[in-house]
Amino acid sequence: MPGSFFDTNVLVYIASGDPAKAERAEEIVGTGGVISVQVLNELANVAHRKMRMSWRETNTFLSLLRGLLTVHSLEVETHETGLALAERYNLSIYDAMIVAAALHAGCDTLWSEYMQDGMVLGEGLRIVNPFGATS
Repeated sequence: MPGSFFDTNVLVYIASGDPAKAERAEEIVGTGGVISVQVLNELANVAHRKMRMSWRETNTFLSLLRGLLTVHSLEVETHETGLALAERYNLSIYDAMIVAAALHAGCDTLWSEYMQDGMVLGEGLRIVNPFGATS
């Protein structure tokens, strides 16, 4: 199941003031991949409230990402898988829903700065910190 899935925290750097992380994030996003509606929602919140982007800038940023990446819709099955993953791997609910969406989208790599770098879930998904020494 080839493919990359991007956690919100990686995408935030594209519009951040950190040029090294922005460049790395743009590099891996440029190869394509998948995000979920949850990621779009979280990104909208961070962009508008924390990064102080206007609604126009926020919408432009989200539109750009939707054009570059496949958006995986959230279904009840994703929710149920997420709950099972939260219990099995002791993940937060929000992280588990990201993992579930990545699995349902058929991805084998989840790019995330804050989840456990190098962790391989029994379902075949590897978590990679794109800003870590090993990526």
